[in-house]
Formats: sequence, C-alpha cells, structure tokens
Amino acid sequence: MKRGLYLLMFIMLISACQNVEKTEKPDDLIAEDKMVEVLTEISIMTSARNFNKREFEATGIKPEEYIYEKFGIDSLQFEKSNAFYAANYLQYENIYRQVKENLQGMKDKLDSLREVERKIKDSILAAEGDLDSLQIDSLRVKSD
Repeated sequence: MKRGLYLLMFIMLISACQNVEKTEKPDDLIAEDKMVEVLTEISIMTSARNFNKREFEATGIKPEEYIYEKFGIDSLQFEKSNAFYAANYLQYENIYRQVKENLQGMKDKLDSLREVERKIKDSILAAEGDLDSLQIDSLRVKSD
C-alpha cells in the first residue's frame, strides 16, 4: 500500500513538471546593451529615492515615467523584456554584471572628483592661511 502511494506521488510529481513554459522572445525586446543602461538608471533612481525619500519626492520626478521617457520604452515592453532576460539566466547574469561595472565606474569617477575638490578646497584654505603647518605639509606630500 505504501509503495503504491509513493509511486502515485512520484508520477504526479513528474507529470506536474512537464508543462514548464519558456518565456517567448517579445517582438519589441529591449536590446541587451540598452537593458543594461535602463537597469543602471533604475538602480540609481532607487538609491536616490531610498537615500532621502522626502527630498526625492519634493523634486516631483516620477522615476518610472522618467526612465520610460528617457529610453523611449513603455512599462509593458520593459516587463516583457525583463521577464525574457530573467528566464535566460546566463544572459541576465551578464546584464547585471555590466550594471554592476557601470555603477562601480560611476562611483570611482565620483570619488576621484571628490578628491580633486578636496585638494582644491585645501589649497584655497592654505592660501588664505587657515591651515596649520601640518596640514600644509600633508598637502605638499600628496601633491609630490
């Protein structure tokens, strides 16, 4: 009796997994490189909104509408394309790897700009005489 029950459960399990439907490639599929740009922009918008929600909302920007307009896509096209790429794991992983590289590149550029800005401010303060000798010496060492 137990054996028959296990056999019945096994057959039901096997038959339940037979009709897995693959996501069809949409006619208006967003190209992979454009999808990388869209997802990069979505990541930036999400971060901005989460960083200071009240200030972000005060700008009046609606993130989804902004992104769709910027890239000339609509929500349905994005959802279908996202579902298609998500069903193709290796392709989706490649897209997100590129998104991560884009964000890291932007962060590195921002960090270097901040460093240049800090050096300029320190130089101005040194010229005005607001820095002590230790801070001035550290500026000379860094600039050498």
